[in-house]
Amino acid sequence: MNSRRNFIKKTALGSAGIAIAGSTIGMSAQSYSRIMGSNDRIQLAIAGLGRRLGAFYQPVALKEANVELVYLCDVMESQRANALKGFSEHIDYKPKLENDIRKVIDDPKVDALINATPDHWHTPGSILALKGGKHVYVEKPSSHNMEENELLVEAAGKYGKMVQMGNQQRSSDHTIEIINEIHNGIIGNPYKAVTFYTSDRGEVPVQKKAPVPPGLDWELFQGPAPRREYTEETWDYNWHWYGWEYGTAETGNNATHELDIARWALDVDYPHHAAVEAAKRHFINDGWEMYDTMEATFKFADDKVIQWDGKSRNGYDTYGGGRGTIIYGSEGSVFIDREKYILTDRNGQVIREVQSGSTESGIALGGGGDMSTTHVLNFFDGIRGKAKLNAPIDDANISMAMVHYANIASRINKGFDIDEATGRMYDRDAMKLWGRNYAPGWKPTL
Repeated sequence: MNSRRNFIKKTALGSAGIAIAGSTIGMSAQSYSRIMGSNDRIQLAIAGLGRRLGAFYQPVALKEANVELVYLCDVMESQRANALKGFSEHIDYKPKLENDIRKVIDDPKVDALINATPDHWHTPGSILALKGGKHVYVEKPSSHNMEENELLVEAAGKYGKMVQMGNQQRSSDHTIEIINEIHNGIIGNPYKAVTFYTSDRGEVPVQKKAPVPPGLDWELFQGPAPRREYTEETWDYNWHWYGWEYGTAETGNNATHELDIARWALDVDYPHHAAVEAAKRHFINDGWEMYDTMEATFKFADDKVIQWDGKSRNGYDTYGGGRGTIIYGSEGSVFIDREKYILTDRNGQVIREVQSGSTESGIALGGGGDMSTTHVLNFFDGIRGKAKLNAPIDDANISMAMVHYANIASRINKGFDIDEATGRMYDRDAMKLWGRNYAPGWKPTL
């Protein structure tokens, strides 16, 4: 994988010192931590203040992070207010509140952006930030479609900035430990991975035209997406299920994580074939417009296979947990989730079980936890040149491609072959969905 990680590693951090007058006696620990190592301090902005916000409280507030939060940005006024209140319990200063991500990017003081906006904003917003000289931590899914998938990698290389995707299990100690052991032969030849997500999401409202909610900049929420009238329930999470203009369905929402772990464990790149069986099978007359049940199969060189079992609205516990990855090898198997791994021999006998003690939520909405904290800190250290990114975008977006292949196969109702070297699909119908339509002037460019 290291052959792909050829980004030009440099930083845009200012080196000007801060003159400190008077004694530090009586200052709070938080205030003092903001002064320590000021020449190394990262000026940070967060755009998108929804359910992932809690993942950023701790890494921003930690002394060793040496970060100053400059902006909190969101298109919804109440989100900005809630975020400011939330951060007030962790930091003793007030970041600026901003509606427009473009104004944040235009501020030369900002060194790095955490992009936690909706899916359709991830690549366009991140490319704008890269062009503006910012390093980017982009939440999953890092792209909305395959064209964006390639563009973001190209932009990171062109502008020489750190770009980390928010697939935080890449920074999980127990996961890193067992993946390394798999690569060193602990289960022989790993040949198959089964990935899964099980949830009991309920009925969602049918879209109806409605007034734009007070405080929402609907024009800016749409951003790169083609314009339409507002429909109720759209801006707050249900955009995930309301068509393809904003979201990437459950595969983009959750499979991103487990497919990445599977590909990492099997040490594979692009598949040579993708096929799915997918449909909407619950609350048939509700507003959910995509599949809510999917089984996807990806075939790789050397007869390696990754399967995805996604059940968004059926909570039957098939695998012994809400989400995870099972890796099968010629001499044994491994079950990995966010809390543990279980190593078994070929006969299915448990050899070792390691509980990580992780506080990271498995299937609950929002939140964060120790894996997210570690992952964000790794991003900060990557900016400073003190660590390699655990999920650099050139590698992360190979996993992202699997998400897009699954969605495309579901939309055209057939599987297809793929060029293992380039990731291009050998199917005309599939290639019609390589990119997407944008509002005039919003198509990402390098």
